[in-house]
Amino acid sequence: MESVHDFIKKVKNGEIDIVEHTYKLIEECKEINKEYNYLNTISEELALNSASEIKIQVKQNKNIKNKKLLGVAVSAKDAICVRDVETTAGSKILQSYRPLFDAFVIQRVKEEGAIIIGKTSQDEFGFGGFSVNVGKGFKIPKNPFDSERSCGGSSGGAAGLTQKLSSHIALGESTGGSIVEPASFCGVYGLCPTYGRVSRYGLIDFSNSMDKIGSMGKTIEDAALLMNVISGYDKKDSTSLNIKNDDYEKYLKKSVKGMKIGIIKEAFGAGVDREAENNVCPGIEELEEEGAKAEEISLELPIKYGIATYYMIAASEASTNLAKFCGMRYGAVEKLEGSFNEYFTKVRSNNFGDEAKRRIMLGTFARMAGYRDAFYLKAMKVRTLMINEYKKAFKKFDALISPTASILPPKFEDIEKLTPLQHYMIDIMTVSPNVAGLPHLNVPVGFEKNLPIGMLLIADHLQEGKLIQLGSAIEKGK
Repeated sequence: MESVHDFIKKVKNGEIDIVEHTYKLIEECKEINKEYNYLNTISEELALNSASEIKIQVKQNKNIKNKKLLGVAVSAKDAICVRDVETTAGSKILQSYRPLFDAFVIQRVKEEGAIIIGKTSQDEFGFGGFSVNVGKGFKIPKNPFDSERSCGGSSGGAAGLTQKLSSHIALGESTGGSIVEPASFCGVYGLCPTYGRVSRYGLIDFSNSMDKIGSMGKTIEDAALLMNVISGYDKKDSTSLNIKNDDYEKYLKKSVKGMKIGIIKEAFGAGVDREAENNVCPGIEELEEEGAKAEEISLELPIKYGIATYYMIAASEASTNLAKFCGMRYGAVEKLEGSFNEYFTKVRSNNFGDEAKRRIMLGTFARMAGYRDAFYLKAMKVRTLMINEYKKAFKKFDALISPTASILPPKFEDIEKLTPLQHYMIDIMTVSPNVAGLPHLNVPVGFEKNLPIGMLLIADHLQEGKLIQLGSAIEKGK
């Protein structure tokens, strides 16, 4: 398998006709999409125009030497704004919306010579763990190893396309696990950074205090490369961290000897498929063989209360963020008739999917007078306790380990039988690091029944480098 770095070298040396390559890649995306539904929009015109510009630059040897992503195909989750390309966050209410600007991360990858090939499929506004809660009129993405199964959510299209395409890196987004979970189901690396490490400017909101943009790649090297490009301070985002950037690629192949790993006791045993455990344990053994020291640790609070805390905070913030899509200033419109409330209700009822409506109602209820203290504010206090428990653990350990998902990628027919609460429980391993704003990484560690299994690595704030270091060691041992 050719690495992205090798591909870039060939582009810079003129060994690849980037226009011809991009044309073939777009045709490949169209063919893949017919069966797997990974892309809501294929930005063919934008991609070919970018490729033509790069071809001229290469021919003239102009401004190409230091470009980190020259000619690399990059896809963006459909909640990330790309100028003049339809951006819907997977919802009918935003169909035909074409942003007049690029998100911060899109601007960054374009500056480094990347080619934006399209917008990947997702759960509506990110509301889901299986990518089956797509908006009205959208198609559900399918697992690249078995088209009858889920590819995880909500960045399902990004993970599936990453597995299928070569010389491609994906921009995903996570609120409660939406980068690492689909990465696990699709057998790729998914890196979710510390909250504030990557600007959210140009990201359509789900939950302001938890939304994060990250990277997905076939290799840990690919994921680290993209993270190098998109990380950094942005004055347009009030939550962006004004700190010095780290060079994530320097952690690749770096020795893990002496690093201490905490195995989360509550993440194994009851409720976790034996297949998941059977593959994560050899991954831990590989780290130990490379010189890391592993030890069991109890983290009861994040596992026990993570789901309740996350969904209370996330639904409350989603309810507030989605209020603007009322048919007056933003989103779809309907024929103006009746009272404002009648019009408002009609717009939202006709254009939001069932899960979006459920979360709006849950979040609105939690923020109502008389309930705000009992639910939302209590969840915020538990969040602080969770952060404190993680911080205590990181005084002893460099990283924490669990399965990324407690089950193998399920069949769609089985997902249809689940209750909403059972849907939410798929996130049990991933919500807590998101609530705490901690960086985390999915590392593919094996296969069961021809389906990929992922290991979840969690590090302290701003310690993405340690995750890449550990992930690289596991990749090396395969």
